[in-house]
Amino acid sequence: MRVVIADDEPLARERLRSLLAAQEGVDVVAEAGNGEQALHACAELQPDLVLLDIAMPGLDGLEAARHLASFEPRPAVVFCTAYDAHALSAFEAAAIDYLMKPVRAERLAAAIARARTFLAGRDGQPQDSGGQQARSMLCARLRGSLRLIPLDDIHYLQAEEKYVVVHHARGEDLIEESLKSLEEEFASRFIRIHRNCLVARHELVELRRGTGGQVQAVLRHGKQPLEVSRRCVATLKQELRHL
Repeated sequence: MRVVIADDEPLARERLRSLLAAQEGVDVVAEAGNGEQALHACAELQPDLVLLDIAMPGLDGLEAARHLASFEPRPAVVFCTAYDAHALSAFEAAAIDYLMKPVRAERLAAAIARARTFLAGRDGQPQDSGGQQARSMLCARLRGSLRLIPLDDIHYLQAEEKYVVVHHARGEDLIEESLKSLEEEFASRFIRIHRNCLVARHELVELRRGTGGQVQAVLRHGKQPLEVSRRCVATLKQELRHL
């Protein structure tokens, strides 16, 4: 079992590494000091298990776990934290176990056993993300690495075959998520203008008619207007009245 340890406290990482050394068939392949480092390590190394602290600087453990839930193959996630107040949020983020610090050897062994069970049944099983809190970033995986894209930087999302193209302040990236699931998760941030396009509400400037009579959406940072389907025009006009 390949394991990544993510904790901003070096002593906590050292303790976990020592406990894991006593577990047969377990190999620590990377350590991380925050959630973003953990995601990069997981994208590159594809571990079986991630031991995640929750309270870390920058991207915390809960949001990192929400991103890990979309990884393929998806690693098992076990939270290791000094606070029991996060237990409900941890399981909503699809963690398989929740260990209190200082982590005891027998509890860690039980978590590893759970992880083995999870891994045995992982392939081919649909993943339910219901109940998870909304993310603050999207995660684009790029040949073994990744890029985290803050939602505030996104201009629009456009479906293209089996991918979604994220148009954002620093360029474009592909993500392997459906436009429908993104619309449901981020309904307060994005609005549909076409069957294949969601636009950030703060990017909408106006609607105008093109030379062929087609309604187009003008974006604050768009290089060119985007086509609006007839069925979305009324909703967009209503949205613009409240901006």
